[in-house]
Amino acid sequence: MTDAAVPVTQSAVETFTERYLRTLGCDIDKQGNRWTINAPDEVESELLTESLTLVCGDDVDDENAEPLYPESPFFQTLLTEASERTPSGKIAFQTEETDIQIPDWLRASEVEVRKTDFTPYYDRTAIVVLFQVSIETVSEYQSEFLKAVAVDTRSEDHLPALEQTFLEITSPDTEALITDQADITPSDVQPLLETAREQVVERAQDTIDEIHQEASRAADAEVEEFRQMQQQRIQEFEAQQSNLSEKIDDLSDRISSSDEDERVDALKERKELKTEYEDVDAELNDLRQRRDQGFPDRQREIRARHALDVRVKPRTITEVEYERGEIELKLATEEQDHTITVGYGSGVGVTETVRCESCGNPFSESLPLDTIEEGLWCEDCSSGVSD
Repeated sequence: MTDAAVPVTQSAVETFTERYLRTLGCDIDKQGNRWTINAPDEVESELLTESLTLVCGDDVDDENAEPLYPESPFFQTLLTEASERTPSGKIAFQTEETDIQIPDWLRASEVEVRKTDFTPYYDRTAIVVLFQVSIETVSEYQSEFLKAVAVDTRSEDHLPALEQTFLEITSPDTEALITDQADITPSDVQPLLETAREQVVERAQDTIDEIHQEASRAADAEVEEFRQMQQQRIQEFEAQQSNLSEKIDDLSDRISSSDEDERVDALKERKELKTEYEDVDAELNDLRQRRDQGFPDRQREIRARHALDVRVKPRTITEVEYERGEIELKLATEEQDHTITVGYGSGVGVTETVRCESCGNPFSESLPLDTIEEGLWCEDCSSGVSD
């Protein structure tokens, strides 16, 4: 499945910021990584002031300049403002303007696609939701990216190929094509948005699990470090307790063999040492008890700092019109040719599952078409015959 994700890199942040500020009518004077922004008087934006200087990166030595990097407050505010200005749009994928998408199981095959002929029958509508996904812990780890999810408005089917097409034609390096206002109503969008949200969380699960494992390892290491420190404290208290016990025993011997004045002083000193011994003993018992329980309070504190905070926020919704129909694929090898017709959508790709005519398994990138001599056969069936 295509993972239509856009890493929020420094380069992408700078490209997006420059494009957005220029759409507001700003002039940008670049001097290395330092940008001086001059905004028109009539522009309404909480980001823009009479004098605005951006420094690309997080190493800023000028308190009057705003740092520009993925997690910077300036960029986060800019992203929010941009999505609020244009939260939705509309785009149409026309057949003549969209490249034919050959399915993975054919691109991974040695069978040649000699000709393609797409016949559109009707128009369909989908929405593409661009989600901002943030995964972080309070302590160490942070990951942020944008994910596109495409859902057909009628069937609610996921359209992964459409997501990739959308990202390619709307990337910061291409001219924006979304100009029309979306026709779909908020009441129609809401259930589709929930479907898209479930999908984006499912697709981000591997990344979430990976960061969770890293955070868990960091938490385990911190817990173990704390346990060792407390074990060292226990040993120190045990040594202190042993030393006090020896001193108390020595004083007891002195008391039994001393004159009256010395005995009074020894009794007073022994009482003080016993009080100190009891304090150390209480502290030692408390430490041992917490150690035997695994230091639960400290563990909760440490693991809370390493707990993941996953936020999924829709930034834009784009209504996409595309054509559905059938595509005729003319396949050929040196000895044989074969023509198949399957469902297809402009910008969406093949919309039907094509199966091996021998074993019935669906073709995929990992199980590509291998031969057309006896029909459409996968490489597993083909190799079985040759063996």
